[in-house]
Parts: sequence; structure tokens; C-alpha cells
Amino acid sequence: MLNLAFLLLSYNTLLAQETQQPKVGLVLSGGGAKGFAHIGALKIIDSLGIQIDYVAGTSMGAIIGSLYATGYSGEQLEDMFNNQDFNELINDEFRRSSKSFYERENSERYAVNLPFDNFKINLPSALSRGQNVYNLLYKLMLPVNEIRDFEKLPIPFFCIATNIETGESLVMDKGHLAEAVTASGALPSLFQPVVIDGEILIDGGVTNNFPVEELRAKGMDIIIGVDVQDALKDRESLKSAPDILMQINNFRTIKAMKNKAPLTDIYIKPDITNFSVISFDEGGDIIANGEAAARANMSQLQNIKNQQNPDYKRPYIKPIDSIKINSINISGNERYTRSYIIGKLKFRNNASISYGDFKKGINSLIATNNFDTFRYCLEPSADNDGYNLMGELKESETTTFLKLGIHYDDLYKSAVLANLTKKRLLFNNDVASLDIILGDNSRYNFEYFIDKGFYISIGIKSRYNQFSKNVNPLLVLEEGSPLLDDLNRINAKLSDFTNQIYLQTIFRKDFALRAGAEYKRLKVTSETIIDDDQEDRITFENSNYFSAFGNLIFDDYDNSLFPKRGFYFNGDFHLYFNATGLNRDFEEFSIAKADMGYAFSFNDKVTLKTEAAGGFKIGDNSTTTLGFGLGGYANNFINNFKSFYGYDFLALSGDSFVKATFTLDYEIFKKHHILLAANYANIEDGLFETGDFLSTPEYSGYAVGYSLETFLGPLEAKYSYSPELKESQWFFNLGFWF
Repeated sequence: MLNLAFLLLSYNTLLAQETQQPKVGLVLSGGGAKGFAHIGALKIIDSLGIQIDYVAGTSMGAIIGSLYATGYSGEQLEDMFNNQDFNELINDEFRRSSKSFYERENSERYAVNLPFDNFKINLPSALSRGQNVYNLLYKLMLPVNEIRDFEKLPIPFFCIATNIETGESLVMDKGHLAEAVTASGALPSLFQPVVIDGEILIDGGVTNNFPVEELRAKGMDIIIGVDVQDALKDRESLKSAPDILMQINNFRTIKAMKNKAPLTDIYIKPDITNFSVISFDEGGDIIANGEAAARANMSQLQNIKNQQNPDYKRPYIKPIDSIKINSINISGNERYTRSYIIGKLKFRNNASISYGDFKKGINSLIATNNFDTFRYCLEPSADNDGYNLMGELKESETTTFLKLGIHYDDLYKSAVLANLTKKRLLFNNDVASLDIILGDNSRYNFEYFIDKGFYISIGIKSRYNQFSKNVNPLLVLEEGSPLLDDLNRINAKLSDFTNQIYLQTIFRKDFALRAGAEYKRLKVTSETIIDDDQEDRITFENSNYFSAFGNLIFDDYDNSLFPKRGFYFNGDFHLYFNATGLNRDFEEFSIAKADMGYAFSFNDKVTLKTEAAGGFKIGDNSTTTLGFGLGGYANNFINNFKSFYGYDFLALSGDSFVKATFTLDYEIFKKHHILLAANYANIEDGLFETGDFLSTPEYSGYAVGYSLETFLGPLEAKYSYSPELKESQWFFNLGFWF
């Protein structure tokens, strides 16, 4: 009996201790990048082993708080955020590999892209759709994917959002966690509003940036609050319109905090004076300030721990790396077929894939810019063997865009670009694009593409291009011409009018195979040689060429201009079977050529890009104007002309060539590049027939340059030198190439 009484007494004592342990709540305010300080505070809380019983947050506080409630520690969160590219995340930038071949080519020409409906420029509702934020949160929250009541999370949680139509503050404590948190962080003008159950929701900080009262109502005995909101600035600090607008926006929240701060038991206020809501590149310093602020309250935090179970340890949670998709169920697609959507997702039913490939498929769909959002969830299958993908698309209502750009280089000189792009022109999955380029060498480029994804797509291209330059006379004169004895260079004006229609299919995700027909009108004139009879410039070429072509492209460069990794291949074969005009003695011939490149990084600063190119002509060799030309630096040479450091534009010519280029890219600061390059080549008539392509390179050139990535495109200056000529060349360019 005595033993039984002792056991009952011990049990009642333990029960009393558990009952007496205070409930501890954690409330985290919004504040954009300043919210990184929450991570620092969480690291201190974890180091003491404090058990948090409820988490509440708004905006960035909701994002970090929800991940903590999911089970991630402060240190894990620090690692995640340190490894995150916030430019990509916030600006909804999609990696190049997620875009179709058409979108890759199309997105690398323009500095400005504006919606343009009914001949009016419309500003977008926000800078970002928030898709990348949702993708990241959903991946990290997949371990608690089945939980719809946030009180059943490893740590109960709620966040605050604002109904934009009523101004009502909403407590989000049920539903899909990633979606609720995305709504809480949808900062107006930065992120698009989020629609949940028919309500249009934005950042909770608009109405309640520190939900301490709501947290206390959950039965919390002790509340730890971390506040990263700004204080009001004095007149000396209000120098710009954004500063003034932010001050006005802060009036209400700062006033509210005078009443809210005393409602916490431990109030942690990190020093975030020198940071802004967009200081994402200073995350390390902000986290450190959060740690320092928490340490200043160490004795109070230790006192909480002394009232709790001394053996409490947070469970370790690990993100899921792979999933099995049993079925794909998509709604909201009224204009785009299921086959089009599946073709963009690049995975099918009953597919086991890495989560990285799953994310890439989602991004491939959104990168078409045909959809405003794609909200999805992974529902466990009935047999718990994999997931059913349930997705809802919101199709974009904007179909017309005005795009602008500027450019300067040493060949085409100054140019301004205006582009009009129209989607769904004739079919739901087509796009038409017209570039008008005005400047020293005016030109145009028109493209029409019916995108069928993995199925057969149809494309049409029409382009007019022109420039004037001193060129190698062998490009325009036949071998044996007496004029070659007197001329080293000819001032030639070249114009090219090319039209193509082709079929394209995609296979193995990153390969594009094209086959089609081409009509080209090529004209070359010169004022170097005067026709005595006409007292006018002489015409070397004015012919129409008809050909069939095939083109195989592989491209997984992460960046087209400054790749850090990836491989590129572009093989092309043209069969020229007829010509009219000046080329009356035309005989059938073919041209085969290929370019390839490989980039790899030694570290996050230094990259080596190796490139090789070659080509040759088969059959008749009398049409010299479609031969190969090397020299100069440009990125959109027409026909068979290639860049080559150390020589002026089109200084070298022949009906066959081989070339290798090595470029060492040292990114000294973000977007600032120091480039060292070397290229080597052999070029002549019959190069592959004689076997000289394997001999020691006859031509070489070296270059050193500086490149700055700007929103207009790269700003570059390169100094090049040729050992054979013992001459140097300077090359300058600004803006994307078009």
C-alpha cells in the first residue's frame, strides 16, 4: 500500500509540473528583409532549448514563423536563406533552362517589357507574381503537406492577411500552409494579391503587423515578441519620394506598436536602422543583429527555460528530395490544352522525379508568361504511394506587350529597338513578335511561332539586316579576279533579307530539332570600286537563294552571355538548290556548320568558357558571298560570319574554317566581369580536303576586357591583339544584342 501511495504521489507531482509549465508564444512582425533578424533571435531561443507552444507572424514574420512551426531550426533557416538567390526569388526570375527555346531567344533582347492593350501602356499590378516564393515555401513545407489545421503543425501557428476589398484583417489558421503564408507576405506593388476562397488577400502588415493580442487569446502565458519595424525618420533622413511614402505607410504601424509592445513579456527589438525592406544582400548582418538583440534579453529567456522541461529537444526536419506523381489534374485552362500544359511540365503520370525536376517543370509552365499564377498541391494517393498533383491555373488576360531596347557596337553602330509582341494572335498557343530597329543600320525581325511543346511546332521568321564595313575582298570576289591584286580591303555594304518556315520538335527536354525551307535575298555593293559606265557603286551580289535546312540545338547554359555552367551546341545544314538574279551561273551546293561551348566554374567568382566552331562548303564554290568570314566582336552576325579577336570585322575568309575560343571570366563584384580571352583559327578554301584543319593554327588573337551587366544589357570594352598582324583592335558595345 505504501508503494502504491508513493507512485500515486509521484504521478500527481509530475502531472502538476506539466500543468504548471507556462505556455510560451512567439510573435514575429513583418519587415521585409529586416525580418532576417527573426532568424538570429530563433537561433538564441534554440540554443537555450526553449519550447515554443505557438507561433504567430505577419508578412516576413509569417514566412519565417511558419517554417519554424513546420520544424526547421534557426540554424537550418539561416543556411536556407544564405543559399537563396533573392533577386531570382522576388523578381520571379526563372532559370534559363526553364524557358522554351523561343522564350530564351526572345527574353534576351529587351531592356523594358510593358503590357500594351488597346494601344495603351498598362503598368503591371505588381513587380512579381510571387510564384517563386510559393514554389520555395511549398517545397520546404512538404513534410507537413497533409495538415490543413495549422494548430496540428509541429508547433501550432497562424498568420495575418488583409482582404483588399474590405480592409479586414484575417487570421489564417486553416487551409494550405504555403498559400496562406504567401498571402500574408504579398506586399502591395511588389507581389500580386493572392486569391483564397474567393477573397483577394494582400500583406497582413497593412492592417496588423504584430498580432500579439490574437496570440494571447490562444491561451499563452508568456509571449516573446520580435519587432523589426522601422521607427519614424527625422527630416534629415527623408531625402526621396520612396522615403516619404514609407514614412507615411509606417505612421499607423508605429503608432499601434506603442500599445502592442507592452503586451509582450519579452520584447526583442533588433537594430535594423541601417537596413531596408529590400536589403536581402545584407542578410548575414541582419541575422547577426537579431542574435545580438536576443542575447540582450538572455536572462529573461533563461528564466523561461528554467520553467520548462529541461530535456526538451526540437525534432530535426529534412526537406523531401524526390516525389512520385501518380496523376496530374489541372483546372482553369480554358484556352490552353492539356497536352500543351503537360508538354511544358515535362513530366507525366506515374513519374518518379526529383523535386528539382518537379520545380523545373512548374517553372517551365509559368515561364511561358501565359499564366499569372499556378497554385498547386500534392495530395497523397489513396495507397500512400506517391502524390496526385492538383493544380489551378490563372490564365493571363494580357496578350500584347511593348518591349524596348538600345544597343551600340562597332559593326551596327547605334540602334534603338521597339518590339510589339502579340500572344494568341490566331491560335491559343501562338505568339507573334515584330522588332523594328532604327539607327545607323535600320533593320527588322519578325517571328511567328505556334508552340506545341513536345509535339510538332510551327515557326515563321522574316528578317532584314544590313551593315557597311571594310571586308576581305575574297568574300565578294571570285578567286583569280584581277582586282585582288590591287585590293586588301573593300568597303562593302551588305543587306540580307531572309525568310524561313520550319517545323520544330523538342526531345529529351533540352534538344530542339528544326527542319524547313528558306528564301534569302542577298545584296552586296561597294563604293571602293566604281563602275565607269554607270559612275555608281559596283554591285557584287544581288541574288535570290532558295534552300532547305535542318538545325539541331542543345542549350542548357544558365546565362547566355555570362554562363557559369552548361553546354551549348548548334548544328546547321543548308542545301542551296536554286538561285535567281545576278548569280546566273549558280550550281547546287551545301553548307554545314556547328558551334559548341562548355562553361564550368572553379568557384563562385571564376568561370572558364570553352568554345569551338567549324564549317565547310560541299559542292560548287563560286558563290563566295555565302562563304565564311572571321573577325571582330559581335553576337548576331548574319549568314556565316563569326567573331574573332585580334582582327577587324570579316578580315579573314574561306569556304571552310575551324575556330577555338577560351574565355576566363572573373566576376570581381556582382555583375562586374574581368575577361581574358584567346582564340585560334584556320580558314581557307578546301581546308578539310587538304587536312590543314589539324595543323597548327594560322591565325590567333587575344583579348582583355571589362563587362558590366546592366538592365539595358552588357556594357563592354575589349582590347584585342593579333601576334601575326602585330596590331590591336578595340571593341565596344552596350545593350542586349538584336
